[in-house]
Parts: sequence; structure tokens; C-alpha cells
Amino acid sequence: MATTTPEIEPETPPVETQKLPAAASGQTLALGLMFGIIFGFLLQKGGVAKYHVLIGQLLLEDFTVLKVMLSAVVVGSIGIHFLHRMGWVQLHVKPTRYASNALGGLLFGVGFALSAYCPGTGAAALGQGNYDALFMMLGMVVGSYLFAEASGWISRHLDRIGDRGKLTLHDWIHANRTLVVLAQAVVLGIVLAIVEMFAVR
Repeated sequence: MATTTPEIEPETPPVETQKLPAAASGQTLALGLMFGIIFGFLLQKGGVAKYHVLIGQLLLEDFTVLKVMLSAVVVGSIGIHFLHRMGWVQLHVKPTRYASNALGGLLFGVGFALSAYCPGTGAAALGQGNYDALFMMLGMVVGSYLFAEASGWISRHLDRIGDRGKLTLHDWIHANRTLVVLAQAVVLGIVLAIVEMFAVR
């Protein structure tokens, strides 16, 4: 009488998580704090932490926010690309997931429209004494908690819809990264010039 041996499924090895040494973790936090302070300082000096400026952008009456952000994108993209080419930094590309990105953008837009603040400008506004931004910051903390609680469901269901992986523009159009960065800078520079010429003052 033949006997069969039941197949034993191999055990899935536990996922190893990389933990930074205490010194490296502290250094990372210190750098994050330093750059956060610099970023907030520049936002405040650029005028984009003022409630009426942010409302003016939403009403298409004041384009200060657009000009500051587009300028930051141009300078930042060229600077990061240069640092990457020199081998001084590594790029951390976030996955392109259509459903999650669309829903996240919608929630961000609704929050921005209702409060006139985003996380960066809200923190800068609170730092300069705009205490109305405190309610936005509290809402941001609550929203972060709710997202953390729902992240498991989101990763199992929503993230799978339209998941394109770590997709970048130059990969998508099969073009040289340097050319794409420079072309983007030129296009955004033209947009900035047009806004500067024709925007309502």
C-alpha cells in the first residue's frame, strides 16, 4: 500500500528591517530639524505663510504661492539632479499608484481649500503667530493617525489599483534624465515669466 508524504510548505523567512544606529538616527533627526527650520524660514520670508496670500492664490488673485513653489521646483530639481550625478545623494522615488495618488490629492486639496494652509505653510504660519493655523495642525495630526490606522487596508486594496511602480517622467517617455530636467526647468521658467507679466497685481 503506497503512502504519500504530505507536502510541507517552506516557511516564509521573516522580513528583516534595517535599523539605523542610534548615532545615525540622531543625526538624521537633527538634519531633518535643521532643514525643516530653514524651509519654514524661507516660506515665511517668501510670504506664503500669510492667510490672505494663500486665499488669494486659491481665488487666482495673488500668484505669490505659485511663483515661490515653481521656483523651488526648478532650483530643487536641477540641484538634486546635479547631486545625484555626482554620487552625493540617492533618489528615493515613490511608487505611482493612480487610485491612491488621486484620493490623496483630493483630500489634500479639500483640506487646503478649507483651511488655506498646507502642512508646510501651516507650520510656518503657526510659527509667526497665526494661531488659526493651530486648528489645521491639529487636523493634520488627526488625519495622520487615521491614515496610519487605515494604511493596512489601503495597501491591500487601494494601492493595487493603477500601480505603476516607481515611475518617473524620463522613464515613462524613454528620454535622457538630464534633458528632461533641463526641459522642465525651461518650461517652468516660461510659465513663471508669463505669470509675472500677466498676473493681477
